[in-house]
Amino acid sequence: MQSLLRYAIILIGSLLIAAATNFFLVPYKILDGGIIGIALIINYLSDAKIGIAVLLCSFPIFLLAWLKERDIFFNSVLGLLTSSFLIELLGPLQYHFLYYFEFGSISSAIIGGFLMGTGLGLMLRFKASTGGTDLLAQYIKRYLPLNLGLIIFLTDFIIIGAGGLLISKETFFHSILTIIAGGVATGLCTLETEEKWEKI
Repeated sequence: MQSLLRYAIILIGSLLIAAATNFFLVPYKILDGGIIGIALIINYLSDAKIGIAVLLCSFPIFLLAWLKERDIFFNSVLGLLTSSFLIELLGPLQYHFLYYFEFGSISSAIIGGFLMGTGLGLMLRFKASTGGTDLLAQYIKRYLPLNLGLIIFLTDFIIIGAGGLLISKETFFHSILTIIAGGVATGLCTLETEEKWEKI
C-alpha cells in the first residue's frame, strides 16, 4: 500500500513539474534551478527536447549514485523518468493552454515556481525525487562543511546566472522569482517531515 502511495505521489509530483515547465516557464524563457534549469537553457538556445536534455544531463549524476548510493538511485530514478516523460507528453498542449490562460511573465514565474516546488516537495516528503543537483549536493556536502540547502541554492544560482548571461537579464530576474516561489512551496510540503525528524 505504501509503495502504491509513493508511485501515485511520484506521478502527481511529476505532473506538476511538467505543467510548470511547459505552461508557465517555457513560454517566457524562464529558468528553474537544477538539472531542469540546465535542460531549459539547452532548449532555449538550441530547441532541443527538454525531457531528453534532462535525462542526458542527469546521466553522470545517476551513474555516480549507482556506484556509490544505490538507495538514493532507486528512490530518484523513477521520478526522473516519469517527470521527463510527462514534460515531453504535455509539450504539445502548451499552445492550447496559452490560448485560454495567459498570466504574464512575472505571474507565470511565481506560479510556475510554486508548482515546481510543490511537485518536488511532495516527492521529497515520500522519500522520492527527480534526482539531479540534489544528488550532487549530497556528494559535495561530504567534502565541504556547508549546509545542504545552501549548496543547492548556490548551484541553482549559478545555473540561473549562466542562463541570464546567455539569454537575457529578464530571464535572470524572472528565474529568481521562480526559485524563491519553488523554495517556499518545497519548504511547506516538507515542513511537517522536518519537524518529525527534529523530534526523533
